[in-house]
Amino acid sequence: MKLVMYLGNDLIEAVPVEPGGLSKPGYLGNFKRVLKLKYKELLSQVPEPPEFYVVEPPQRQSATGS
Repeated sequence: MKLVMYLGNDLIEAVPVEPGGLSKPGYLGNFKRVLKLKYKELLSQVPEPPEFYVVEPPQRQSATGS
C-alpha cells in the first residue's frame, strides 16, 4: 500500500505504508507531517491544501503465451 500526496491534479510523492499500521492512531499522520515539511516551500505557493490518499498499487499481470 502507498500513501500518495496530491496537489491539485499533480502527484507529488507516494510513500509505502504497512497495511497493519493503518489502524494505529497517528501512523498516517506521521507520514503526512513529514511530507508537508518536505514540501513546505511548494505548499506555500498554492492556495489549496494537499490531498492524501491510501492506495493499493495495481497488481502486475504476467504475460503468458497462449
